[in-house]
Amino acid sequence: MQEKADIGLIGLAVMGQNLVLNMDDHGYTVAVFNRTLSKVDDFIDRIAQSDAAASRRVIGTHSLQELVGTLKKPRRIMLMVKAGAPVDAFIDQLIPLLQNGDILIDGGNSNYMDTIRRTQYLESQGLRYVGSGVSGGEEGARHGPSLMPGGTPEAWPHIRPIFQAVAAKVPEGDPNGVPCCDWVGEDGAGHYVKMVHNGIEYGDMQLICEAYHLMKEGLGMSNADMHHTFARWNEGKLDSYLIEITRDILGYKDPKGKYVVDTILDTAGQKGTGKWTAISALEMGIPLTLIGEAVLARFLSALKGERVAASRMLEGPWPQFEDKGETFVDDIRDALYAAKIISYTQGYMLMRAAAQEYGWHLNLGGIALMWRGGCIIRSAFLDKIKAAFDRNPDLYNLLLDDYFKAEVQTAQGAWRRVIARAVESGIPVPAMSSALAFYDGYRRDRLPANLLQAQRDYFGAHTYERVDRPRGQSFHTDWTGTGGDVTSTTYNA
Repeated sequence: MQEKADIGLIGLAVMGQNLVLNMDDHGYTVAVFNRTLSKVDDFIDRIAQSDAAASRRVIGTHSLQELVGTLKKPRRIMLMVKAGAPVDAFIDQLIPLLQNGDILIDGGNSNYMDTIRRTQYLESQGLRYVGSGVSGGEEGARHGPSLMPGGTPEAWPHIRPIFQAVAAKVPEGDPNGVPCCDWVGEDGAGHYVKMVHNGIEYGDMQLICEAYHLMKEGLGMSNADMHHTFARWNEGKLDSYLIEITRDILGYKDPKGKYVVDTILDTAGQKGTGKWTAISALEMGIPLTLIGEAVLARFLSALKGERVAASRMLEGPWPQFEDKGETFVDDIRDALYAAKIISYTQGYMLMRAAAQEYGWHLNLGGIALMWRGGCIIRSAFLDKIKAAFDRNPDLYNLLLDDYFKAEVQTAQGAWRRVIARAVESGIPVPAMSSALAFYDGYRRDRLPANLLQAQRDYFGAHTYERVDRPRGQSFHTDWTGTGGDVTSTTYNA
């Protein structure tokens, strides 16, 4: 009699296959299914021919009925398929085959609103649903991703052993380390946190690209010099996966000795999660300026034909700095670090707002730990965020933590010098500069929005509040009245 499987997985693209092998490495029997049945057979054949075939506990199935029949109860089935309609289609096919208490897990990049809807629907059918962020790409899936599960809380004890076994561990590679996986929160919380992770990833990448642009075009540094600079940065506060791979990219040559990075077309794509993050921030009124600028910078890069034409017609300064020494390189490093702090500050502001909006109980310090290994934004920096929330679990803004407040204070002179020099030289630094504008706005006790409110009241009678009256009272002025008298009407707020 065939052994019952611990979990089923649907979707044998590269991520799905690597997750299956990861689960198998940790002693779990996995039943697999793919809509294209030949992929099932090919995958099982490759396993059978591998050196580790004797240890593999992977069961190939050729129908959803067969898949469900191989699973231990409560059944656990993970979907690794394209987000959107394919997820709903598989859910509809699986529901009649499942029993009360069985668990469906969506490990794709689904929109969190879809996960909220699906959780409510599956729970109404007596089932449990989990939407889990999975970060780390193919390598992470194979050897240890960052996993961010959320959904029906009762599902967590049943999937926890598997998820925490296959997740990345901190310290990195230590099987006895802390897993980069814990329960995130209710319904769509897991996919929301993964979305914000991706938004922060957009921000980190844009900031690094701006630093590269400043060094390359402003300072005229060679790829070899930048390679060594990023290697040095990776040994300090900026120690991270993205800095590490940037170091490697800048040093990589093709067989003819040509730097590959210089041959790549300067247009960037995006899959939507960064845009979703910016949209969510707009909907909730959170000033997610840096990530928004990172998304828009990709849109601008895609206008290659227009930019080439404009470069021949529009005038501006030619980027070249007089200071070619190490001092300004260090300034760029400090500006990058300060702006990175702002990026995470804004991301955490958004997650806190979402938790209040949707009733999620997010462990913000725990999220930093989940991102500490396995994922694209993994960095030593995240330990500082975890420590900040350990010091004050009710911290509502990272800039108010003593560590981050001191770091920004130390770096802001360099930060301002870099942005000023970039503006004077015509080098665009939208992420760095928007981060500084946010910082300067957040630290001011008064902004010019009083004039903005007066304008709104003038043309639309939208009313305003007064500094000399209790909050909640609304006033309107007849701005076109004559005789010098200002009349105000108090409205009940």
